[in-house]
Parts: sequence; C-alpha cells; structure tokens
Amino acid sequence: MTYKGLVMDIDGTLYNSVKCITEATRQAIFRAREAGKIIAIASGRPVPGISDVSRRLDFAGKGGYIMGWNGGRIINAQTGQLISETAMPDGIVSEIAALAEEYSVPVVGHASDVLISERPDDEIIQLEARLNHMTVRKIDSLAGYTDQKLYKCIITGSGERLAELEKIAARRFEGRLSVYRSEPYFLEILPLGIDKAHGIDVLAKYLGMNKDDFIACGDGFNDLSMIKHAGLGVAMGNAQNVVKQNADYITGSCDDDGLVPVIEKFLIA
Repeated sequence: MTYKGLVMDIDGTLYNSVKCITEATRQAIFRAREAGKIIAIASGRPVPGISDVSRRLDFAGKGGYIMGWNGGRIINAQTGQLISETAMPDGIVSEIAALAEEYSVPVVGHASDVLISERPDDEIIQLEARLNHMTVRKIDSLAGYTDQKLYKCIITGSGERLAELEKIAARRFEGRLSVYRSEPYFLEILPLGIDKAHGIDVLAKYLGMNKDDFIACGDGFNDLSMIKHAGLGVAMGNAQNVVKQNADYITGSCDDDGLVPVIEKFLIA
C-alpha cells in the first residue's frame, strides 16, 4: 500500500543523535512532498521549538503541518492557519503544582512563547528552554497562575523517580488529564485526550483524509499513541523497546537515515 502522508517525531526520528536533519533525509522528504504527499511534524515540543525544523524543510514555502505540544496546537505552517488548539483546563494547574510540591520535584508550564516555573534554574528546565528557543519566566507560585493559557506542564527528575511518579499522577488525574513520559526525565501532563493519535485524527479531518492514510514514525514513549493509531506505525531502530513492540515496521536508526527507506518503500514507491 502507498500512503498519502507522513507524520514524524523530531528528536530521535527526524533529528539524528547530534540534533541535525541529514541532507539525505531532507531530500527524501522533499521528494515525497513533490509527489503530493502530506508532511507533518508531531512533537512534544512547543511550536517555537519546531521553528528550525519547519524552516529547514521549507514548510512556509512548500507546505507542511505542525503538531506542537503533542497535538495540543496544530498549525498549517504554509498559511499560518490555526487548525486546532487545546489548553489546560481551568484550575487543574494548581493541582499539578501541589503534586510537584508534595514530591519535591520541579515543574514547568508551557505558554505559547515562554516557559513558566518557580524553579527556572533547574538544569533540565534550562535544557528544555534551550532546545525550544524559549525563555523561562520565574514566578512565585504556579498554583493559581492565570496570566496566559498553558498547553502542558512537565515535571522533571531522574528516570527512576519519574517512573514512580508517573503511576501516581496517572491515578490522581485519571479521567481528567493525559499523563506520560516523552523522555525518561520528562513527565508530561496535558489536557485529556491530547496526544499524537489525536493530532493525526484532527489533521486527517482537516484534509478530508483518514488516519489509515498516514505513516507515523517515532522512537519515544509519547510516539506510541500515533504508531498504534496510524495506517502504518514505524519505530526507528533507536526506539524504546515498547515502541518497537507496537510498531508495524522497524526501520534503521536516526543516525542511519532511517526515515529514507520508509519514504522510498511506502510513500513514493
């Protein structure tokens, strides 16, 4: 089967291990788009953190779609049209702040163009800011913060600590929020139902397509939803084991241009 669209994660998928898009991968994506295929990025990163990828792939000039915050904000990058937006529900951020305080872990909130935290000097929060070209605004208390809409919160810490806290947060916010790790040291908390599978459904409806028309490629925990949901779910060779176990197809690693054979075999064959 030849598919109509490609949805890609960034880190560990489109980016190699030194955070670059290789020219071979870039040219393969260009060939797919020239063949009329839909190209989309689905990332836990905020929209500002996807700007470099969008520019490198010439989304503004040639077309492409951005699903930031794991599908919390979806944009037609060529026209600038906002396709979908889902912010954190009123009052819930105070509960997330209380959980972080209870377990003595840092938490950061994602607004549209700035990160919000009581602990802006936390090493992992600073890493998040650098990766996404955003600044961190120090506030006295995240509880009750209402100055801007927040699209998600991230609790940071060691992989072992967050593995335990993920279970606690999932129970506490069951039926109200989505909770999962994108990296071992990032525990992401988003509006209920917001994940990359949701993003594919929204984009498919916008384009008059079906979820089965898409290939979804990723490597991390937060890619599982779209890999299980899309017409073809692809795990990178460097993917987490659970991602590989749920994929329809396993390609090469991000350091071996693993996206290229997927594009050549399933999009432009």
